[in-house]
Amino acid sequence: MTPQNAPESRWSDLDRPPLNASSLRRALIRPDGLWSSFELVSTTGSTNSDLAARAEELAHGTVLVAEEQTSGRGRLDRDWVSPPRSGLFVSVLLKPDVPAERWGWLPLLTGVAAAAGLAKAAGVDMALKWPNDLLVTVGDQERKTGGILAERVGADSVVVGLGINVTLGEDELPVPGAGSLLLADAASTDRDTLLRAVLRSLEHWYEKWSAADGDPAASGLQEAYAAGCATLGRAVRAELPGERALVGDAVAIDGDGRLVVATEGGGTEAVGAGDVVHLRTER
Repeated sequence: MTPQNAPESRWSDLDRPPLNASSLRRALIRPDGLWSSFELVSTTGSTNSDLAARAEELAHGTVLVAEEQTSGRGRLDRDWVSPPRSGLFVSVLLKPDVPAERWGWLPLLTGVAAAAGLAKAAGVDMALKWPNDLLVTVGDQERKTGGILAERVGADSVVVGLGINVTLGEDELPVPGAGSLLLADAASTDRDTLLRAVLRSLEHWYEKWSAADGDPAASGLQEAYAAGCATLGRAVRAELPGERALVGDAVAIDGDGRLVVATEGGGTEAVGAGDVVHLRTER
């Protein structure tokens, strides 16, 4: 990892200025808050990998942000590559004091928190695609602008990574059909403001979930995720392990965070892992 150097001017790149580490640290770290430390690096391979490698020595609530990731990873080992300073690339280390069987809600919790924080700070309508994508609307198209990757590390830790496309133009998108806050006509693309909003929202939801001992219903998380999930009410195709595909209507998110799909035969099946494709746009 390359440390972020303080002498670099905020205005060295007027289109994509660097994040202000000292300001973010002052805003986010409080004696009674979730975030225990904040580190900003100019470039690294993967913030998730960096935190995972140091998980035993780092405290609960450690935040690592990179201006550029050269080997960013999404779910299913997909690459996540964006130009320097064009997005938010952040990972947090959590050591939840809730039953481990409820840790599977952490990526969904992060989605709810990020969508709420970005909607408020960027003025853009956000939606969630099960299980871990953040969607925006560009023109009349639904596009992915962010992704979440949660990885269990050892017996007591989870690293949650979040990547968000902020100022990418059409010619910079990593794959066709991707999006960015800029392309969705965001009212603000100031990454300091956006990162503060996302991390404060994540702190809020994590504390609610923890106070309820990880219960998604009692904490309001299950209801909030369902309310913001663009997958529900849609015809979907779920590509499941073992090269099996399931086609039907997405009807619910169950207590384990799984997507419940109603099939043509009249039954339902809960999907816990797999790649989901939306087959129609209306809800």
